[in-house]
Amino acid sequence: MTCHIIASPIGAISISASGDALVSVDMLGASAKPDTSDHPLLREARKQIDAYFAGALRQFDLPLEPASTARGNELRQAVMAIPYGETQSYGEVARRTGSGPRAIGRVCSHNPLPLIVPCHRVVAAGGKIGYYSGGDGIPTKRFLLTHENKQEAGQWAA
Repeated sequence: MTCHIIASPIGAISISASGDALVSVDMLGASAKPDTSDHPLLREARKQIDAYFAGALRQFDLPLEPASTARGNELRQAVMAIPYGETQSYGEVARRTGSGPRAIGRVCSHNPLPLIVPCHRVVAAGGKIGYYSGGDGIPTKRFLLTHENKQEAGQWAA
């Protein structure tokens, strides 16, 4: 596995690849230092992440390591289908997939590829921000939602 750490507006992000698939994206925060890698997939991932934060990319196009189950892949695709700048509740995603809100929450909380699989776009019922396992948690989720111009950060309920 090859790893690359990049700087971003939400702190350092570690991206890892194995072979020709992206395996993980970890939001490390301010303490980690950027590095460089000569792996072509990680260079492309960095380019796309930089473009996302610059506002020039709305959908990532990277090969991803499959989820461990077919159902996991289906639920991942449902999260990836939420358009840039929009949100859906855990319940809405569950209804679209014939699943339950807790299953969607589990997929999001165990998402090894945040940003790429945009679980920050999944919110609690009634528009409450819900939980986020990436970076600094809810502040990172608020930042990403605001970045995508969904709403002003102050409008999100705790």
